[in-house]
Amino acid sequence: MLKIAYSPVYVYPLPEGHRFPMAKYEVIAEQLLYEGTVREDNFFHPDMLSQETALLVHTEEYWHKLNTVTLTEREERAIGFPITERFVVRGRHISQGTIQCALFAQQYGVAMNIAGGTHHAYADHGEGYCCFNDQAIAAAYLLQQGLSRQILIVDLDVHQGNGTAHIFRNEPRVFTFSMHGARNYPLRKERSDLDLPLPDGLEDEPYLTLLRETLPRLFDEVQPDFVFYQSGVDILETDRLGRLRISRNGCRERDRFVLRLCRQHRVPVAVSMGGGYSPRLSDIVEAHANTFRTAQEVFF
Repeated sequence: MLKIAYSPVYVYPLPEGHRFPMAKYEVIAEQLLYEGTVREDNFFHPDMLSQETALLVHTEEYWHKLNTVTLTEREERAIGFPITERFVVRGRHISQGTIQCALFAQQYGVAMNIAGGTHHAYADHGEGYCCFNDQAIAAAYLLQQGLSRQILIVDLDVHQGNGTAHIFRNEPRVFTFSMHGARNYPLRKERSDLDLPLPDGLEDEPYLTLLRETLPRLFDEVQPDFVFYQSGVDILETDRLGRLRISRNGCRERDRFVLRLCRQHRVPVAVSMGGGYSPRLSDIVEAHANTFRTAQEVFF
């Protein structure tokens, strides 16, 4: 059964003037239910991330600042909008959802967080709409609990997973792979174990060819027993921040290739949705929904 982390706490009002497509999380769930791709029992409501687990990745000082809502204005600007108690609660549910997805993936082969992919969060600060790094926390949890020996993080969001790369820079049990826009955010990139910077305007065929040439080799070399997949849809040609020219079908083929490879190698995969900033909400929702449809097609 495809298990999907979702909670209404993901949807919350941002201060006036701040644009971020939070509505997509609720609409994705409604669309998947409406079309019959999933049923109500596919969804689960994540618990709250504990301090003990968060501190596997984040510093105690940063954890305290978030949970007491005492970040400085500069620290809030780096994240992208004012931080509220509700935003922190949301982040804790998302991160715990990715942990629970990892456990479900070990049971069913795949599980998905309808939010998450907050790869710009560092151990001691947040950036780019990200406060907690959900996949980093979940990866650290699996290692700490002895549930994994070697993890591969496949980050195909259009933005480099800078926070994730920095967090695991000295951790050989986590291999970070980021395929992202070379001239896109963040301006200063970190060093992943493998970075593939992409030129502006890249289209489906060269994008998919590069992925198909690279990822199977990583499975052979890294020999992961668990994969975290950041499936951002900001690679779309419609995305206002992406700078690439990937079609909706190309995006779905990307997902199909990654998920089929995981199944072929019998490696469980936890998927987080990542970014998507097309002007029309329907473009974002349809592309994300394709990731869920593809998971059902490949695994069930």
